Amino acid sequence: MVFSLNMEFTGMSTQNNGIKDKVIVITGASSGIGEAAARRLAAGGAKLVLAARREDRLKQLRDELTGQGATVIYHITDISDRDQVEALAKAALDAFGRIDVLINNAGLMPLSPLHEIKVDEWERMIDVNIKGVMYGIAAVLPVMRKQHSGHVINISSVAGHKVFPGGAIYCATKYAVRALSEGLRMEGGAEIRCSNISPGAIATELASTISSPEVAERINEMYDKAAIDADAVARAIAYVIEQPDDVDINEIILRPTAQEL
Repeated sequence: MVFSLNMEFTGMSTQNNGIKDKVIVITGASSGIGEAAARRLAAGGAKLVLAARREDRLKQLRDELTGQGATVIYHITDISDRDQVEALAKAALDAFGRIDVLINNAGLMPLSPLHEIKVDEWERMIDVNIKGVMYGIAAVLPVMRKQHSGHVINISSVAGHKVFPGGAIYCATKYAVRALSEGLRMEGGAEIRCSNISPGAIATELASTISSPEVAERINEMYDKAAIDADAVARAIAYVIEQPDDVDINEIILRPTAQEL
């Protein structure tokens, strides 16, 4: 399967790749991992529903991908608002009649030491990183159960495997995403797949949300040395989607080779 992970999707290679014509909803699609996944999956022939708060970014990406022959719609969504996430699922159903894959990708990382007591930031991370994932599952699970098929891909983090100073609350949210993923895997049975992907340092906007200057300096130094392109995660996402229905890739930890943490 190494070939499948590293292959470059082209118009000639999409006929039997397990991605073509699947309806895939991507949160946090306006930049970073979500945008990279949209580009790769569009090239694989998927039908995409892009979600984020920044309409200008979504519209630009939609126009670019449709100009290349892809089938793409977008829906402005704040995943911390359950009604908006339900509306996103409805938009996907109205447009395509089904939802094959949900990629719970949107997230925040305003790191700070606990002693700074930035409770507002803690609550925002819980709202987006945990509740947003739960709302996504709640919106698509009834659809997938009715279809007798579906796949939820949750983007966690290496921070969901190892706690580090300044990241206690962020790590807690990502540990929670892993727990949700494992629970859905166990309850999904033979019909619904669940994959948890835990990236390390990826060149995205995520580090720009760090509010503590001390932590930001440390993390940005590490990112400058080690961060890899978001398409590395997009390739992993494509890999888990393209597996046969009786194969469920449950856990991937993906770090830059140069990352120590």
